[in-house]
Amino acid sequence: MIDVSELIALQQIMVARWHDDNGENANPHNGYLKNDYEGFLRLVCEQHKRNYLLWHQEDIARSPDVTDEEIARVKRNIDRLNQERNDHIELVDSAIISLLTAGDVGPVEGATLNTETPGSAIDRLSIMALRMYHMEEQIARKDASPEHHRKASDRLARCIEQHRDLSTSLEELLMDIFAGRKHLKVYHQFKMYNDPTMNPYLYRKKQVA
Repeated sequence: MIDVSELIALQQIMVARWHDDNGENANPHNGYLKNDYEGFLRLVCEQHKRNYLLWHQEDIARSPDVTDEEIARVKRNIDRLNQERNDHIELVDSAIISLLTAGDVGPVEGATLNTETPGSAIDRLSIMALRMYHMEEQIARKDASPEHHRKASDRLARCIEQHRDLSTSLEELLMDIFAGRKHLKVYHQFKMYNDPTMNPYLYRKKQVA
C-alpha cells in the first residue's frame, strides 16, 4: 500500500527546498534540481519536478517585458515539460500496477474503474502544493495591500480544503485498488503535437521540403 501522507510531505518539502536552493529562475533543463528519493517516491518526485518547472516557465510566458525570442524559447520549454509531465503521470500509474503485480493483487469480480487514476490525482496534488506555496508568498508580501493579503488568505484556505479533499479521495482510491475493488489501467495521453508523424503542421512541412 502507498502512504499518501508520505507523498504529500514529499511534494511540500521539495517545493520549499527547490525554491530555497534555486530561487525563481529555475533552469528549464531541470538537471540540477535535486531528487534524493528512491523507488516509487523518486518517480513521484520526478513528476513533481516537471510541475515545478512548468509553473515558473508559465510565469515567464506571461511577463509583458520579455522579448518574442524569449517567449518562443519558453513556449518550447513548456511543450517539452508538459509532455514529460504527462509521461511521468503514466509512469506513476505503471509503477503502481507493478506493485499490484508483485503483491499478487488483482481486481475482484465486479471491480469498477475510476474516472481518475492515482497518477492523475498525484499530479493534481503536486500542482496544489505549488499553488499553496505561492499563495503563502503572496500573504507574506510586504509591498502588497491589506486587500491583497485578504484575497490571498481566502484563496489559501480554499486551496487547503481542496488539497485535503483530494488527499482523502486518493487514499480511498488506493485502498480500493489494493483491495481489488477498483481496477487500475494506464490511460495514455498520446499527445499528438510533439509527434512529427502526427502533427499535420510538422509532417506537411516535411513533405513540402
